[in-house]
Amino acid sequence: MSKFSLDVLQKRVFPFVKNSDPDVILGSAFGEDVALTRVGDDILASHVDPIIGAIGKLGWLAVHVACNDIAASGIAPRWILSLVLVPQQEDEELLEEIMRDVSSAAQEINASVIGGHTGYSSGISRPLVSVTALGTASGREPVKTGGACVGDHVLITKGIALEGTSILAQDFVDVAQELGINEQELADARKLMDEVSVVPEALALSAHGVTAMHDVTRGGILETLMEIAYLSEVSIEIDASKIPVRNIVSCFARAFRFDPLRMISSGALAATVSPGRVNDVSNALKDLGIPFAFVGHVTEGHGVYILREGDTIHYNDIRCEEDELARMWALYPRNK
Repeated sequence: MSKFSLDVLQKRVFPFVKNSDPDVILGSAFGEDVALTRVGDDILASHVDPIIGAIGKLGWLAVHVACNDIAASGIAPRWILSLVLVPQQEDEELLEEIMRDVSSAAQEINASVIGGHTGYSSGISRPLVSVTALGTASGREPVKTGGACVGDHVLITKGIALEGTSILAQDFVDVAQELGINEQELADARKLMDEVSVVPEALALSAHGVTAMHDVTRGGILETLMEIAYLSEVSIEIDASKIPVRNIVSCFARAFRFDPLRMISSGALAATVSPGRVNDVSNALKDLGIPFAFVGHVTEGHGVYILREGDTIHYNDIRCEEDELARMWALYPRNK
């Protein structure tokens, strides 16, 4: 599944989602993954995300991906609405499996499934799960994607391409084996899915005053940094050698010939941190046992500069429609 380009969104989507409701603090905006609505004396954060490209643990993944966006705003996800569509009426066991996974993921992050919709459609060849996640600020100041400031340090947690690599190990087993990946490597890659939630670290970082946060989803870390820079009206300079890349991710990247910087990466969280907060943020992540790395700085200018293998490349075009997992699905179509 891919996104439409920024140009298409500006022409075909955003003109139709404007509103004048004074209680809408943050409505539909490119790169900002939550809506913020004033409800009484509190702020409600909401987000919706669909998944169709992954088959294994589909419901579990859908919950975590949607809740990650709420958490990246510094707000704990509390409620979940799930939409589940399967291809055929006879797919009752598949429906149960998906719902069991939805329930399991919700319990892991202490969220409640409060409703949704289930059904079947012969118009789809693979199940589709869409999760709406909600949470209340309860006095916290929401963190936005567009909050980075010149002088901030850029932080990435865990490592990039975790989700995409795990999906390849689950849903492209035959291709992986043909490309020389062995059973142990497949097993190691599948385990990466267990790290897909960023809720604990996002909430911890928000408590220590990070200026911006964004979970790393479609388009990979490159697109994530582009969106932070674009919305913050700054430039970001990154040393690619400092970006955490697991050995198993590198193994799959070589075999499938994908760029980890452009691979969907739920499980990684990008944040910008003011110099005076670096020690506090580092200690908070260490206390949680969350791996992390400072990989660059926020500067004046536009776009993202990445130092890679001795060359610095300036990226200045938003390409949210591009993602390496989507390219893998096009290159190696699945029959199921």
